[in-house]
Amino acid sequence: MQRVRFRDPAGSVRLGEWRDGEVVFSNRRYGVDDVTILPPVEPSKIVCIGLNYADHAEETDSEIPDRPLLFLKAPNTLAGHGDTITLPQDKERIDHEAELGVVIGEQCRNVPADRADEVIAGYTCVNDLSNRDDQRQEQNWVRGKSFDNAAPIGPVVASPDRVPDDASIELRQNGERKQHSTIDNLIFSVPELVAEITKLVTLERGDVIATGTTSGVGPISDGDVIEVEIEGIGTLRNEFVAKEFSGEVEQNFMPDQ
Repeated sequence: MQRVRFRDPAGSVRLGEWRDGEVVFSNRRYGVDDVTILPPVEPSKIVCIGLNYADHAEETDSEIPDRPLLFLKAPNTLAGHGDTITLPQDKERIDHEAELGVVIGEQCRNVPADRADEVIAGYTCVNDLSNRDDQRQEQNWVRGKSFDNAAPIGPVVASPDRVPDDASIELRQNGERKQHSTIDNLIFSVPELVAEITKLVTLERGDVIATGTTSGVGPISDGDVIEVEIEGIGTLRNEFVAKEFSGEVEQNFMPDQ
């Protein structure tokens, strides 16, 4: 099954099924273009893994880690399939990174690797956007990894049975393939990641583990269309635009009570 969160034409947020190119909820069928596809989950956090493909470690001239390298992305980083994402201003390099996302199905802590499948609800596509300008200058990567809309995910959560152990993962930039591998090339497997993270961090229902990217990481430019496709899940598609700062402060005040 492929579960999808969407906003229907009446403005209601629904949880339906992505089936044969349509979105199905109750007895209604919608064309994908007739609804707004939302991030498929609302995580309290996204736990990301660095350098989890050997070829990516090689292209960054980094040593393969002896344990998973963990960092966090906050909920403000979420973006959904089809969203147009504004690139951060005055930055020379924002990179794309195609990744398999593991969606947690229940609150969990201290999960042994051989029981990780019990807490996994399914899988999704993730584009782990990286602001290299600031990432190279800071230790905790808040500016580098947790800027607004830095984690497009979707379009669906696919049930584990739909995703092969050697599922292909690919990223295309304006139709040209830039990244390609299979998820069985992960240095630390999904069960190992669940076990390592939950030794210290409680994972909540809907949290996402972004399992790391393969080689071919590169910069995004104004007008680019980036597609992340994973076998058994589908294709996450976003357009990127550059926007000049207007000089006005963006505010969203709560109305007077």
